[in-house]
Amino acid sequence: MGDLEVLLHGEAEALVQALQSFPLWEMGSQGWCQQHEQLEKLNMQAILDASSSQGEPIQELLVTHGKIPTLIEELISVEMWKQKVFPILCKLEDFKPHNTFPIYMVVHHEASVINLLETVFFHKEVCDSAEDSILDLIDYCHRKLTLLVAQNSSGGFSVPEGEFELSPLQELQKQAQTMEFAISLKALSVLRYITDSVDSLSLSTLTRMLSTHNLPCLLVELLENSPWYGQEGGQLKRFEGGRWQIVTAKDYPKLTKIDGQVWIALYNLLLNPQCQAKYNLTGFNKNQLLRLRALLTDILLDQIPNLVELQRFLSHLALTEPHPPKKDLVMEQIPEIWSQLERKNGGKWQAIAKYQLKHIFSPSEQELRLQARRWAETYKLDVIEALNPEKPKCASCNAEASKRCSRCQNEWYCKRECQVKHWQKHRKSCDLMAKSMDSVKEEVKA
Repeated sequence: MGDLEVLLHGEAEALVQALQSFPLWEMGSQGWCQQHEQLEKLNMQAILDASSSQGEPIQELLVTHGKIPTLIEELISVEMWKQKVFPILCKLEDFKPHNTFPIYMVVHHEASVINLLETVFFHKEVCDSAEDSILDLIDYCHRKLTLLVAQNSSGGFSVPEGEFELSPLQELQKQAQTMEFAISLKALSVLRYITDSVDSLSLSTLTRMLSTHNLPCLLVELLENSPWYGQEGGQLKRFEGGRWQIVTAKDYPKLTKIDGQVWIALYNLLLNPQCQAKYNLTGFNKNQLLRLRALLTDILLDQIPNLVELQRFLSHLALTEPHPPKKDLVMEQIPEIWSQLERKNGGKWQAIAKYQLKHIFSPSEQELRLQARRWAETYKLDVIEALNPEKPKCASCNAEASKRCSRCQNEWYCKRECQVKHWQKHRKSCDLMAKSMDSVKEEVKA
């Protein structure tokens, strides 16, 4: 492991071996919270190892102990909880503002799991070790990418901006929406890594990607909509490094990591011989794919030269009528995790919400203080800063920054003038962040 360590190798192995899946009604329980904290430590150590290029023991441990399917089941479980239980929970009469603290950790858990999977799925052996659960992971990624396209088409969700202070529930919803966007982009990266392994994927997995979900056409829509770009106050912004950043004229032509992931996934799915043999190039699919030609600019090809082959493929596709793939009799596997969860919990969503509100999400003051203390011990500032490989950018002019807002510790600036200029925009979030930090410090001291 690297110089900066969260876990020793023996500690990491013990935590990996202890990973388990929890029933939906136990999310937020004491045992579940302990595993969440342990998962966060594994996540941080995996990122540190990957950035130091000194081997990736967390990935090896997860494969050796067969825990990739467990992580995927945890991912699907939290997603189902968010869809089925969370909306009911927020509408219950006994729901109180302080209930949002433990609930936020459940919402955050999905981001932790997908982030760990993104880090380790870079290696093909991880994809192989997922076994049949890879089908559920592909379904999960498809749902997230569909959500990205749908949110961008509808303008996304918004939280009232006129209020100086948001209610605890509104703040939770706002954080959940931002997190949902980041999770969807992580799912895109995981899907791209899966496409790197198409040669070793089962026939059912290829059929799921190419026929059931028609991922090539979905990826074309993503590129055309590019939801990771947006306008604010007449300025173009894009989502990089976990936050929205201003795009300067100099940086605009540069390809982002997100754009690159989509193009590489398309390259893998369209040019791999096994995929070409299975993908049904109907008239609709052909027309959708040909829209990529307008996006394959010289600037893009200079940055990803391999896309020249994709350009040739599209030119050939425009001039020919491709033969439909042979229809062979295939025994198709069906994703099991989502179906099993629905069979176990279907019709019990109201009961689960009431049980959790009474036994899990109504903590005492002492329990909240203990949890705040444990969070402060898990999230150490020096480790969190080391996890971000990019140098901070000024929130005002986007130049490289070296000074941080002393009050909230969240925004960076290159000089005092930029901080003063940006204060009117930053003020509301700074007040909220500072209050939250002061509250946590008081809980830790207590």
